[in-house]
Amino acid sequence: MTTEPRIACSLSTDELPKRLAEMAAIGRESLLSVRPEGVLRFRGDRAVREHLEAIIAAESECCSFLGFELHEDAGELVLTVTAPEGAEPLAVDIVNAFGREANAAAR
Repeated sequence: MTTEPRIACSLSTDELPKRLAEMAAIGRESLLSVRPEGVLRFRGDRAVREHLEAIIAAESECCSFLGFELHEDAGELVLTVTAPEGAEPLAVDIVNAFGREANAAAR
């Protein structure tokens, strides 16, 4: 019998704003573009990679139902965020957390 992961974030109300601030900070500093299907492109340097890997590891613990893939393409880091059926809005929230300030500045 296969048990599907619970579709809920396990961060506390104290932890969530800190995590969102981390995502916004790396987005502000390094985000190059965002595609609606959950693909984010970042500057391709070592410090950005390490920061993204740390966020992915942390998010994989509190939101184990989400999928994260990080790879390099044309000198940039590409992060793809996926979610199972029914959890797509949560993946969108993660994507938006990285680009929230950039999206607001573009308006």
